[in-house]
Amino acid sequence: MKPMLRRALTTSVITALNSSSKTPLLIINHKVDIRNFFPATAMAKKRSSSGEGEPPAKKPTTNNKNKTDFSTIDFSSKDGDFKITTWNVAGLRAWLKNGGLDYFEHEDPDVICLQETKCSDAKLPAEVTGKSVKAYPHKYWFPASSKEGYSGVALWSKKEPLVVTFGFKGLDDKEVKDHDAEGRLITAEFESFFVCGVYVPNAGKKLITLPKRMEWDNLFRKFLKSLKKPVVVCGDLNVAHLEIDLANPKTNKKNAGFTQEERDGFGTMVDDCQVVDTFRHLYPDLEKKYTFWTYMMNARAKNVGWRLDYFLVSNSMMDKVVDNIIRDQVYGSDHCPCTLVLKLK
Repeated sequence: MKPMLRRALTTSVITALNSSSKTPLLIINHKVDIRNFFPATAMAKKRSSSGEGEPPAKKPTTNNKNKTDFSTIDFSSKDGDFKITTWNVAGLRAWLKNGGLDYFEHEDPDVICLQETKCSDAKLPAEVTGKSVKAYPHKYWFPASSKEGYSGVALWSKKEPLVVTFGFKGLDDKEVKDHDAEGRLITAEFESFFVCGVYVPNAGKKLITLPKRMEWDNLFRKFLKSLKKPVVVCGDLNVAHLEIDLANPKTNKKNAGFTQEERDGFGTMVDDCQVVDTFRHLYPDLEKKYTFWTYMMNARAKNVGWRLDYFLVSNSMMDKVVDNIIRDQVYGSDHCPCTLVLKLK
């Protein structure tokens, strides 16, 4: 609030009090908190969610601290011959301005899955449409149809997939339509496996959307079990499965992303769908490896984060997994990219 307006409102209140008081000199010294004169709902709107039931994040400023120094990163694929990268870009247009696209020139994955694009087809930036990003001629977008600037996933591939499907195709559950309207699942079929790019709903502030989240989990398990080939699931699954997967487990047990319901749902999916959390399989005891950091409280510099982004791979193709790399040195959004390295030949 501007200082002049603050003074005017404060003076009005004091004048009104003086006019009805027998001791005006005492009342003049009384401090008035003008916030008490606004409805609580009006203040709450400033703290309302920007999409997933969480307060809007503070956007990063452009400076050297959030610029990626690619020269310090080893992009070799070891013994692998096929890479898949997943990245929650937290808004495609903002991510492009932050130089996020540069990363793919260095990583050079075969398939890219993006989440939280927040962009309808009509508003896609020229940098990622048509013949742009020539290394990936096959680009597929699944924006949210229910709300502009919300959710949305994409999949880019060097090689054309056999089939690409959007949402929970093949399921006839009554909840499918509502979830598909939010653009959260895109699936590409290749010769020997499927790739599912996923953006799982957040349980929200005060867990207001936890029922919706649990509904999603049930649908996604059914969908995975319907696929007839091995699967690679990647994306922002919005859960830290184990205490080692976030910086402050003790203080977050009743917060979105670390409730017992969400963690149990993740475990049930792993068991029922016979998939493996590849990072934790390869690095069972590695601590302080996160994929998300809030923009607030200088969290990324302090490495106070969460591992929310995963590669889950069918048991039957785990012998093809070479590595799962969390690229926490790469900037561009409040998540970092992760890359799965496979040996298919």
